Amino acid sequence: MTADSTISSSGTEPRNREFSTVSVMPPRGAVPRPPSSADGRRGRSASPMPLLVADGTAALLGALTLIGTQLHPLPSALLLGASLLLRPRHARPSEPGVLDELPAVCRRTAVAWLAFAALVAAYRPDDALSTRTLLLGFTVQAATSCALRGTVHARRRAALARDPRTALVIGPAATAQRVAAAVLRHPWCGVRPVGIVAERQNDAGGLPVLATGHEVERAVVQNGVQAVLAVHPSVRTQQQPLLSALAERGCVVWELDADSPSYATKDRLAGFSCRRLERASTPRGSAGKRALDILVSTLLLLLVSPLLLVCAVTLRISDGPGVLFRQERIGKDGKPFTLLKFRTHRPLDEHEAATRWSVANEHEMRGFCRMLRRTSLDELPQLWNVLRGDMSLVGPRPERPYFVAEFSESHPGYAARHRVRTGITGLAQIHGLRGDTSIEDRFRFDNVYIDNWSLWQDVSILLRTVGTLMRPTGS
Repeated sequence: MTADSTISSSGTEPRNREFSTVSVMPPRGAVPRPPSSADGRRGRSASPMPLLVADGTAALLGALTLIGTQLHPLPSALLLGASLLLRPRHARPSEPGVLDELPAVCRRTAVAWLAFAALVAAYRPDDALSTRTLLLGFTVQAATSCALRGTVHARRRAALARDPRTALVIGPAATAQRVAAAVLRHPWCGVRPVGIVAERQNDAGGLPVLATGHEVERAVVQNGVQAVLAVHPSVRTQQQPLLSALAERGCVVWELDADSPSYATKDRLAGFSCRRLERASTPRGSAGKRALDILVSTLLLLLVSPLLLVCAVTLRISDGPGVLFRQERIGKDGKPFTLLKFRTHRPLDEHEAATRWSVANEHEMRGFCRMLRRTSLDELPQLWNVLRGDMSLVGPRPERPYFVAEFSESHPGYAARHRVRTGITGLAQIHGLRGDTSIEDRFRFDNVYIDNWSLWQDVSILLRTVGTLMRPTGS
């Protein structure tokens, strides 16, 4: 059943065209799971077992090349099976081909055989593998793995062509219709768009435009929607509640670059570069990142507590009461929190503090306050924000509500930086984007950091921040 048969046309059902982008979002929990008669694959990604079996079989056959040696094939196969740990886990919008995976298969098989040869040479030098045996085993395992994996992918592509994943396309109507038409022209992609979610009707025709929450809900249920294609940078922020609701129901959310190949990714869907958007409710690596925040912030608070005390006492003596500066900032998911800093300036009133980009001239500060800002020591109380969970050590710098609203309106994609906890330092800051610098450059670096996050990247940014503080330039 297609969206055309489930969504009323504009000529038979009146639409309210005066709505915000948010009006198409059903309430949380209003996008129900499809009935049991819906596609059984809905909400489930392809099982990893066939590929695991393929790689395990290849490792066993590779180990059989050792029969003529003193090494037993079974334990050898188990050791070589460690190459399974090197399997790529990156989800793709469509099934790859044999040639696409050939470099990765050869790379991880070579690592497994070289590691195995090194272990044998270290613990059983009399049975060290010859170059001929090493090359033969590598060739057999790599060739078998490619052949078996190619068979698995071919069967999956055939299944997707017979029964493609149904998808909603979200974005401006004209762009969404263009992307949907391109995807429909390539059925081998395994994705079949059934409707467009946009603010207003597109008179150019094409797929039906879903303009109300009721229409979106009905399309999801009756079509068994399994995927979502976001085709404009603003979708990720303006439609975040809708994307989250669909993701919670098992839909896979992909962001497509409809206009330029700007994404650093090899993933393609009908020729469009794309990347998978992780669910905001369960960001990858969140547990490890939070553990790092707690550990480092606790240690630093203990280590710098004498320095904090000295700064507080000096400020109290030189500048009067009100040592700490408290200000509302916007954190993860747009939620406000109270940020702490040492007070180095005194704005005229709360309105000036909230709406003026620079509320004090550095030349008018007292010498001690100027030193705190130049060395960034005034930021140290934010370690308490990190320990509380308001912030992270590394992430986009938090901004005031007034400027968040202003920048989100003038810079599409700015609000996307609120997908994670804000931080004391970040990728933008170590590239010199502090103080009165380009907002566009800042949020571009922030989003690159989020999209390519790793725990090592956090450690690297922290180390580079320490190096930057050795050359203070002010904040």
